[in-house]
Amino acid sequence: MSDFSKRALAIQPTGVRKMFDLAGDDVISFGLGEPDFQPPALAIEAFHQAMLDGRNKYTTTAGLPALRSKIAETWSHLDSGIDENNVCITMSGTNALLNLFLTLVDPGKNVLLPEPYFPLYGPDVTLCGGESKYYPCLFDNAFVPTIEDLEQLVDEDTVAILYNFPSNPTGGTLSVEQRDELLDFAKRHNLWILTDEVYDRIVFDSEHVSFFGTDYDKVMLINSFSKTFAMTGWRIGYILSSNLEAMKQVIKMQYYITACSNDAMQHAVLAAMEHASDYPDILSKEFHARCNLIVDRLNSMPGVECHRPKGSIYVFPKVTVPGFTSEELAMELLRDGVLCSPGTAFGPSGEGHLRFAFTISQDDISKGMDLVEGTLNRLLSQ
Repeated sequence: MSDFSKRALAIQPTGVRKMFDLAGDDVISFGLGEPDFQPPALAIEAFHQAMLDGRNKYTTTAGLPALRSKIAETWSHLDSGIDENNVCITMSGTNALLNLFLTLVDPGKNVLLPEPYFPLYGPDVTLCGGESKYYPCLFDNAFVPTIEDLEQLVDEDTVAILYNFPSNPTGGTLSVEQRDELLDFAKRHNLWILTDEVYDRIVFDSEHVSFFGTDYDKVMLINSFSKTFAMTGWRIGYILSSNLEAMKQVIKMQYYITACSNDAMQHAVLAAMEHASDYPDILSKEFHARCNLIVDRLNSMPGVECHRPKGSIYVFPKVTVPGFTSEELAMELLRDGVLCSPGTAFGPSGEGHLRFAFTISQDDISKGMDLVEGTLNRLLSQ
C-alpha cells in the first residue's frame, strides 16, 4: 500500500521542466515562457513603499477592492455592468485554473481541454477527480479546433470546455467568427467556458478576441500579470466573470486555497495599471519583432514549416527530420547549445513539432537560429 495519495501518484513532472533541468548555463534558451523584462520600475517602487507603509497584512479573500475595480474597468468595454464583485485576485493564473476546476468538476465528470496544451490543465482536472478529454488543435487548421472534433468528445458528463487563445504552446489565435462558433458549441451543450487569456495584451496586427463579454453567462476568464507586466515571479492573477453566483463560489473556494493574495503586491500591480498601462504594448511591440525574426529564420531552414503567430510568445513549428522524434531532436539541439521544448511535452499531437519561446533578445534569437540551422543541416545530411 502506498504512503501517498492516488492523486499525487497520478500526476508527473512536465516535459518542459525536464528539458530545463537538463540544460547547462551556457545554452541559448528558448525553453521557458518567461519574458526577459523586469516589471515597470514604478511598480517595484510601489511594492517597496507599500511594505514600508504597513501593507503587510491579510486582505479580503477576493483581493484589494481598488485593484479589482481597476481590472473590471479594463474589461468594461466588453461588459459595462461589471465591477469589483466580478473579480477575484489569485496567486497567479495557475492558482486561478485550479480554483475553477475545483469549483466546477466533481469526480466522474469531464472537461474538454485543448491539445497541444499548457501542461497544467490535465493534472489539475485529475487532482479534482475528473477526466480530461482532449480536443485536437492541429497545424493544418492553424491550431484552431473544429466543431466536428468537439462534437465527438462531448457527452452527458462534460461540465466545461477550456479555450486558450492566444495559445501556449502553439501561438494560435481566433477570429471573431471562429470564437462565435466555439461559443455556440458550448451553449448547445450548456458547458461552462473557461477561457485562459493570459496573453490578451500580447497580440500582433489585430485586436484580442475574447470569450468574455458575449451573451453567454457561463464564461469564466483566467488572466495573469506574469506575461503582460513581466511579473512571473510575483505570482498574481485573477478570475473574471459576469456571473455573480459563479464568483461567489470562486471566492469561497479561493479562501480554502490561499486565503488571500499578497497585500503589498496588489498595491504595486494597481500602480502599474494606473501609471504604466502602456507597458504591455511596449512588450508586445518587441515580441512582435522577435516573432517575425524567428518565423523568418525557421521557414528558411530545411524540413521546417512554421505558422506566423498573431499573439503569445511562442512558435510551434513542424520540424521533419527522418528517424528523429521531437524529443530526440530537442536533445540533439540541446547538445549543440540550444534549449527548446519537444512538442510531445504538450501532448501526443505535438509529435513532429518543437516549441520555441521568443523570450530572449533578437541577437540571441539570431545566434540560436544559427545553431538550429547547423543542427538540422547536420542531421539531414547523414
